[in-house]
Amino acid sequence: QVQLVESGGGSVQAGGSLRLSCVASRRGFILNTMAWYRQAPGRQRELVADITREGNINYAGSVWGRFTISRDNARDTVSLQMNSLQPEDTAVYYCHALASRWSGATEYAYWGQGTQVTVSS
Repeated sequence: QVQLVESGGGSVQAGGSLRLSCVASRRGFILNTMAWYRQAPGRQRELVADITREGNINYAGSVWGRFTISRDNARDTVSLQMNSLQPEDTAVYYCHALASRWSGATEYAYWGQGTQVTVSS
């Protein structure tokens, strides 16, 4: 089983910054791609950024140049540094991980409980 616990959400004014962190517990699994998703009220959950175990990164166009994803494989953590936040970034942010029993095995998807980010104008 894999459990993901997020921290670091909160409220900030437009132009401000927040840093989200996610710690994984992964008994018997290896963590492959890890990611941050977000879901605003009335909208579908969307990918914000993801990062492979090797460090390959992908960002949503709306956050490019403002958000930075990183991970520490030794500590099983993934973080999201969010700068120049805008009201449209307001959402519940979810940590996501694809995990498998060994390299190349079937992957399973896991979600954290979510953390609220609110940006006021």
